Amino acid sequence: MSRVLDTKEVVPVIAQLAQKACYELDDNFMAALRAAYEKEESPYGRDTLQLLIDNGEYAKKEQIAVCHDTGACVVVMEIGQEVSWTGMPLFDAVNEGVRKGYREGYLRNSMVRDPLNRVNTGDNTPAIFHPSIVTGDKVKITVLPKGGGSENMGAFSVLVPAEGEQGVKDFVLKTVEEAGGKPCPPIIVGVGVGGTMDWCSWIAKKALLRPIGQRNPDPYYAKMEAELLEKINNLGIGPLGTGGRITAIDVFIEYYPCHITSLPVAVNLQCHSNRHATAII
Repeated sequence: MSRVLDTKEVVPVIAQLAQKACYELDDNFMAALRAAYEKEESPYGRDTLQLLIDNGEYAKKEQIAVCHDTGACVVVMEIGQEVSWTGMPLFDAVNEGVRKGYREGYLRNSMVRDPLNRVNTGDNTPAIFHPSIVTGDKVKITVLPKGGGSENMGAFSVLVPAEGEQGVKDFVLKTVEEAGGKPCPPIIVGVGVGGTMDWCSWIAKKALLRPIGQRNPDPYYAKMEAELLEKINNLGIGPLGTGGRITAIDVFIEYYPCHITSLPVAVNLQCHSNRHATAII
C-alpha cells in the first residue's frame, strides 16, 4: 500500500535543513578539521585551521552562518517508490522550503534569475533539485548549500579511454593545483568517473556527501582515493592557500558505467565550509 504525502510537508523540513546546514558543520567534519590541525606542519597553516575551527564552533553556538556565502541550495531527495504525492507541484514545495529557510534564517541570497542579465531572485530560489526513486515508503531529504568559490573551481573532461587510471589522476591533480587557494582549502575533492557528461558531474558532487574517512567500498577506487589524497597534500597549497601539508581533508570517487568510446571525469570541490544536513520523513 502506498503512503500519501502532501508536498507541503517538505516545506518546513527543507527550511530547517537549510538553516542547520549553514549554521552547523557536522561533528564528523569538525573532528576532521581538528585532526588536520594536529597534522599540519606550517605555522601559518595551523593558525588558519585554528581560525576555521573557532569559526565553526562559534557559528553553531550562535546559530549564524558559518560563511557569508550561503550558496546555491542543492536539494537531494530520495523518494521511496511506495510514496505518492498530493498538493502543489513538488518542485514548487522545494523552492518554498528554500525561500522560507533563507528568509527566516537571515541567509544571503545568491541566485540570479538569468545568468547573463544577473538580476538577483531575492530569495535564493530556484533550488538545484536532484530527486531519485528508491525502495521503501520514506523520503530522505538532504540540503547541500554550495558556495560559489568552490563550485567555480570544478572541472569536467572526457578523456581518451586509453588514458585510464593515470589520466584520471592527472586530471584531478591538475584541477586542484590550478585552483590553488581559490576554493578555500582545506577542501573535499569529489570525483566522478564514467556515465555521461551530466551524470559524471552529478556523481562528483554527490560524492561530497560521504562522511570524512569513509572509503569507496570497491578496493580499487579506495586505493585511488588514498593515493590522490596524499598527492594533493604534497602540492603545498595548504589551508586557505597559506602553504602547508593539509590542502585536502579527503578525496571521494564515485564511478558509473560508460560508453565504450568515453572516459568522462568530473571534479567537484567543496570548501572548508562543508555544509549539508539530512532528514527523513
